[in-house]
Amino acid sequence: MIDFVQIAAVDPDFFKDRSGGGCIQDNNLFCPGWVVDNYDRYVDPTLQHLVLVLSAVGIGFAIAFSLAILAHRRRWLASPFLAATGVLYTIPSISFFFLLLPLTGRGTTTAIIALTAFTLQIIFRNVLTGLRNVPVEVTEAARGIGYTPKQMLWRVEIPLAMPEIVAGLRIATVSTVALATLAVFANGGGLGGEIISGSNLTFKTGIIVAGSIAVVMAILFDALILLLGRLLTPWKRAAAL
Repeated sequence: MIDFVQIAAVDPDFFKDRSGGGCIQDNNLFCPGWVVDNYDRYVDPTLQHLVLVLSAVGIGFAIAFSLAILAHRRRWLASPFLAATGVLYTIPSISFFFLLLPLTGRGTTTAIIALTAFTLQIIFRNVLTGLRNVPVEVTEAARGIGYTPKQMLWRVEIPLAMPEIVAGLRIATVSTVALATLAVFANGGGLGGEIISGSNLTFKTGIIVAGSIAVVMAILFDALILLLGRLLTPWKRAAAL
């Protein structure tokens, strides 16, 4: 049985200076003075959130990318892989965390497994779509000049599929930043702990700060991946000039 009271427990320091900075308990929507005095409480949760997102997306990309290449080479595998990753993706997020608890226990490992599972469908579908959208005449030309299947994959197909691959990675990363706030229910850390604490105490400032950090993190990740995609597709930049 999950002890929600324990999950949502807060340190007594949460209450320090809560009435300062021009705030009167919970009557104010946002209390800048409280944020200035308590910003340090968000450092560790933010770092934990980063670890959850980077681990889940990194592992998920490695698995989904490998499955997509295999399905591209063995087309009959595409449907089973899509079905399997689709089932994982449609499991309600909180339920997934709770289903894993008897198997992997409470902690970061459980959170990363669940978050990784949610990235598979998005990344797999985009990588496979990108590979299949490579023009046939291009692959035939590569084959005609003597490219082996391996050379054609890495020198032709994957570079041309890069826009779809990057698009899938962006969607998976941003959604993982949001879903990682639920890791608190598996005792996996992250910004969710601050959001839960704030909601249970009806203290809006705590919720706004934690939520804002997650939003900024998602925007930064999206911008970095978009920049990476442009660096990996220099011919698209040249065509736009």
